[in-house]
Amino acid sequence: MTHSISLSARHPRRPLAVLAAAIFMGLLWLASPAADAAESDAAAPLRLFLEKETTGLPGRVEISVGNLDPRLNLAPCARVEPFVPPGVRLIGRAMLGLRCLDAANWVAYLPVDIKVWGPALVAGSAFSVNQSPSEADVRLEEVELSREPGALTQPAQLADKILVRGVAPGQVLRQEYFRQRPLLNPGDLVTLVYRGSGFTVSTEGRALSPAVAGQAVRVQTPSGKTLSGTAQSGRLVDVQF
Repeated sequence: MTHSISLSARHPRRPLAVLAAAIFMGLLWLASPAADAAESDAAAPLRLFLEKETTGLPGRVEISVGNLDPRLNLAPCARVEPFVPPGVRLIGRAMLGLRCLDAANWVAYLPVDIKVWGPALVAGSAFSVNQSPSEADVRLEEVELSREPGALTQPAQLADKILVRGVAPGQVLRQEYFRQRPLLNPGDLVTLVYRGSGFTVSTEGRALSPAVAGQAVRVQTPSGKTLSGTAQSGRLVDVQF
C-alpha cells in the first residue's frame, strides 16, 4: 500500500541527530505491517526531503511513499541520509535512496510515486495521420503530466504541425505525435533568391524535395539546373554564393 503525502505539511527544524533518528524510526515503520494502517509522523523527514526535491515541477504535485521490503533487516543507525540515486528522476514511479552514515553502513531503497497534475491539450474528436488539429478542435483538461511526457499545454503549439499518427477523442496530445508542416512540397513553385557579396538576384524555380523553415531543399531552375538552398517562409529559397 502507498501513503499519500500532503505537500502543505510543514515541520519545525530539528537537530540532525533527531532527524536521523526520526528517519530510522520511519524506516522501521515503513517496513512493518502497521504501515498499511496509517502514516506515521516518524517519516516526516522523508516528506520534507521529497517536497524539496520536487520543488519546481509544473502543476499540482502528489507524493506517495511505498513500503520498504519487509525482509530487510536494517541495523540501528544514528545517521540516515536520503538521496536521489544517480540517473533517477523524481517523477512518476521512482526509488528514493537511504544510506546509513555510521558504522552500520547500509543502503536501502524506498519506492515513491510522484504524480504531477496540470493542464494539457486533449483531442476533441478523432484525428487521422496528416491532419492538423486547430485550437477549435482541442480542449484543455487537467491530466497527470507525469504519465504524459511531452504533452502539449498551449494551443499555439499546434501551429504548423501535422499528425504522424491517429489520435482518439479525449486523448492527450504529445509532441511526439506531430511533425512540422512542410513549407515546401515537391513541385511547388518557389522564388530563388541568390545572395552574394553586395548583390541579390531572384528568379523562379520548382522545389524537388519537401522542407520546413530553415531546412535545405533542392530546387530546379527553368534551365534545368539543380541547386540547393534554404527554405524560408513565403516560398522563398535562399541560395548563398
